[in-house]
Amino acid sequence: MTAHPDWQKSTYCGEGDNCVYVSAAPGHLVRVADRADPAHLVLATTQSAWADFLDAVKADG
Repeated sequence: MTAHPDWQKSTYCGEGDNCVYVSAAPGHLVRVADRADPAHLVLATTQSAWADFLDAVKADG
């Protein structure tokens, strides 16, 4: 696992640090965190499941 993941900040952030951060992980996983600090990891999921989640969110507008 990468010591310092390359976190990407959501383009749909609120004010301040009220954002979701996403980072690719080894083994086709995606990490999702509530901030850019890996110690605050919320979940890890597969790239496929993450893509399905994003598609569902976009479809609901």
